Amino acid sequence: MKRKLLALLLLASLLGAVLSGCGDGSAAQAPEDGQTNGSTAGAASPETLKNEITVGIAQDLDNSLDPHKTMKAGTREVMFNVFEGLVKPAPNGDLIPAIAEDYTVSEDHRTYTFTLREGVRFHNGDTVTAEDVVYSIQRCASADETGIVPVEAFSSITELTAADERTVAITISEPSNEFLSYLTTAVIPADYTEQDTAPVGTGPFKFISRAAQDNIVLERFEDYWGEPAKLDRVTLKIMENADSILMSLQSGAVDLCAHLTSIQTAQLGDDFYIAEGTMNLVQALYLNNAEKPFDDVRVRQALCYAVDREQILDLAFDGYGALIGSSMYPAFSKYFDESLTNYYPHDVEKAKALLADAGYPDGFSMTITVPSNYQPHMDTAQVIVEQLREAGVSAEIVPIEWESWVNDVYVGRQFQSTVVGVDASNMTARALLERFTSDYGKNFINYNSPAYDALFQQAIASYDDAEQTALYKEMEADLTQNAANVYIQDLADLVAVRKGLEGVTFYPIYVLDLANVHFS
Repeated sequence: MKRKLLALLLLASLLGAVLSGCGDGSAAQAPEDGQTNGSTAGAASPETLKNEITVGIAQDLDNSLDPHKTMKAGTREVMFNVFEGLVKPAPNGDLIPAIAEDYTVSEDHRTYTFTLREGVRFHNGDTVTAEDVVYSIQRCASADETGIVPVEAFSSITELTAADERTVAITISEPSNEFLSYLTTAVIPADYTEQDTAPVGTGPFKFISRAAQDNIVLERFEDYWGEPAKLDRVTLKIMENADSILMSLQSGAVDLCAHLTSIQTAQLGDDFYIAEGTMNLVQALYLNNAEKPFDDVRVRQALCYAVDREQILDLAFDGYGALIGSSMYPAFSKYFDESLTNYYPHDVEKAKALLADAGYPDGFSMTITVPSNYQPHMDTAQVIVEQLREAGVSAEIVPIEWESWVNDVYVGRQFQSTVVGVDASNMTARALLERFTSDYGKNFINYNSPAYDALFQQAIASYDDAEQTALYKEMEADLTQNAANVYIQDLADLVAVRKGLEGVTFYPIYVLDLANVHFS
């Protein structure tokens, strides 16, 4: 009982501190769109009667909605409903045919031949052809076009041809266990030039409009090749202020919102139920390995011992979440190494000894830059600050807006440490681990380990599944032993769903699938 009371008191204190320093500094007292729906909470809204819903999201999307220019996980999360590749992920983790109805692989495992579904249409009405597929893959095979984020795995393609309107053949230089997963890359029309502002894909929802920093509107695509979406229309409402999200749910202005904290869900009342899954993110205190004092492995290891991850889950997340010890989350069970989870048991005295050995007997001061629109990361950072103080480290949270975080931290690498969650853009171990190779553009923590780089080269060159899996686990162990970051958890995904709605589906990657959401 005493522990529960202590947890509640600390959480209340933390939440007050977080909200007072959040986002745009506003103290909204009504839904951000100003609507009350003219009804009491729980009553059917006009949106409900029109078979449409409003979904709250905590960040705006990328400036460009072109799927090949996407940098933010939040953009991929939403646009999962708009774009598809030759194959797509299923909720159970399998890759299933999408635009392609089937495919074959040659005996030498180097040539993939895809047969496209007949009559698949883009949202602009054009029929998808093999030339569109070739164009989309070629576009992502290099960075020749401004803003395109290259798919590194496509550099292995030696031949790419459209045999006819419905047949595409792809040959790669060496067999690869993971190549198929990269063919989830969005297929877009070859002759369409407005993807930045009016994206066109083949998914169950089509893009209708966008108001920057306000909303994105999607509608059901009536000519979708597969099972059509259940809802007619979805408005994704951008609310970068944590208290605005809660009040918009309570008022009836928002019908569904993912990635909530247990504190938020406890305040929703009887009008909602909570769907629980995992976010499939590696949440950590990410450290800039090129910045002093984090260029010293002893300092990084000291922080790992100083942080009590169990206490973070208990105090900030009411026990929800799964502890991790490296850059892999449990949903990737094949690659997840449970033995790394408790590699650094909580030990303040050991942390102090390592700091003294590194030349910091009296500790040091540091900053933790956190995107203020993500309440779980803010809450985690608040607990970490208190824990580090016990080891003599004075940490200060610097809350910044999401766009600033992307530009300053992720791209500019101008930070000491940050609390965020890193996802896999597709269902591969490579997607989570390649980012820490020394010369990779997304290596925002500046990790530099020749041994790690060598393991990665061996892993991507291996076609033997058991050997490749073992190599990826060695890479995870390298990150853990060298304390590249202070690994914390795979966050629980608590989704508030208005009663009367159902069909929320969880995946082993970070997506928000709206196609099956419907009114019961």
